[in-house]
Amino acid sequence: MLNDSSIRKSLDNYVKHRLKEIPMDIKETFLKTTQIWKCENELDFLYGYYVGKLEEGSLHYLLKASRASAGGYVDTFEIRGIIETHRRELRDLIEKSIKNS
Repeated sequence: MLNDSSIRKSLDNYVKHRLKEIPMDIKETFLKTTQIWKCENELDFLYGYYVGKLEEGSLHYLLKASRASAGGYVDTFEIRGIIETHRRELRDLIEKSIKNS
């Protein structure tokens, strides 16, 4: 599915756009989540949460853009790979947002 470079670039742009929304989302939504979810630290919890949100949003975006069904057309590992190219940026955004809230 993601062999088409225009689809891959479009999905990468979608992920970049969503990354910009994360600091405000953290500020408005999350308050000391580590004790509630018994996580080792807040950064790890929020990183996992936002990777999942980005995967879900990316899958929805691709399915809507291609008007395809989920059956066999979209490889979720490819979506995860695109998200993981922004791993450092995502962790930095979350870390800064935690410190500023």
